[in-house]
Amino acid sequence: MLAPHLMHIALEIVSGATVGFTLGLVGGGGSILAVPLMVYLVGVPNAHVAIGTSALSVSINALVGLAHHARNKTVKWRCAGIFALCGVGGAFLGASLGKAVDGKHLLFLFALLMVGVGVLMIRGRNNTGCPGAGCNRENAPKVMACGFGTGMLSGFFGIGGGFLIVPGLMASTSMPILNAVGTSLVAVAAFGFSTTLSYMLSGYVDWQLAGLFILGGALGSSIGTKTSHALAGSTGRLTTVFACLIFIVAAYMIWQSIRQF
Repeated sequence: MLAPHLMHIALEIVSGATVGFTLGLVGGGGSILAVPLMVYLVGVPNAHVAIGTSALSVSINALVGLAHHARNKTVKWRCAGIFALCGVGGAFLGASLGKAVDGKHLLFLFALLMVGVGVLMIRGRNNTGCPGAGCNRENAPKVMACGFGTGMLSGFFGIGGGFLIVPGLMASTSMPILNAVGTSLVAVAAFGFSTTLSYMLSGYVDWQLAGLFILGGALGSSIGTKTSHALAGSTGRLTTVFACLIFIVAAYMIWQSIRQF
């Protein structure tokens, strides 16, 4: 009896490490990976519990990754604050609109959106960005609009936002992807805590599972952040990794959606 229990705990920690690694590496994919891992690998029977617990775990793991990026001075704090504040407002609006749409259709549409984002990232993979780019009077309105729009899409689809936040930051400020990854984690955490609060009030958070996910995520985030900095030294490599991860997850989501239609 003890061996299966320990194996189950190990699966939870490894799953958390996978989520943390992804967040540290590309600033996105946490929620999209966490929910399937909790449902299909860990075996959480209630999808609502998986969503609520993953939101809490991803938020904490995002903060751990943020700490690593902050130490390496790759976070644009002003942009992060503006983007996150506007995004939280958009997330509440998007969540209200998303409840009126069938869940299966939401996942399918989100996967198509991810494919579009991935194509744009591949096309612009050789654009290294401007290392000194940040938020100023000229681009602040664009950052606010991208933040609100990204938050609304995240709330509407009910899944993360990191895949949209990184491209949104790059498009609105012209910052390099490494800075966008670090800066995005502020918004990922903010969006995640907003979702957590809603699900927690409904009793849909497994605190023990969240703790083990966070434990594994702390280790994975550290490794992912170091890998992110290593890949950033080669033009377009981190962007290509980011886009490929988008395509893989999008293909899985489209396959799952087609099976349910």
